[in-house]
Amino acid sequence: MNKAIITVVGQDTVGIIARVCTYLSGHRVNVLDISQTIIDGFFNMMMIVDYTDADREFGDMVADLDELGEQIGVHIRCQREEIFTKMHRV
Repeated sequence: MNKAIITVVGQDTVGIIARVCTYLSGHRVNVLDISQTIIDGFFNMMMIVDYTDADREFGDMVADLDELGEQIGVHIRCQREEIFTKMHRV
């Protein structure tokens, strides 16, 4: 399984989750877990996804999500799980 961590942060607007999930499902990326909160108008979401069957290379997916974030006014970051885990090890 090839897991990645996707984080989305920005001003809350209608459709953020829908747009991100539509992109992922359109490229055969499976959402394994999702958590989102809205605090004082700020949207924060973290997703764990499996991109094993994705029809896009990982680097292309990262670039696409970055561009999608710009379109909808949020910051989207996508990292491989092993990199995320090593960066956040205590």
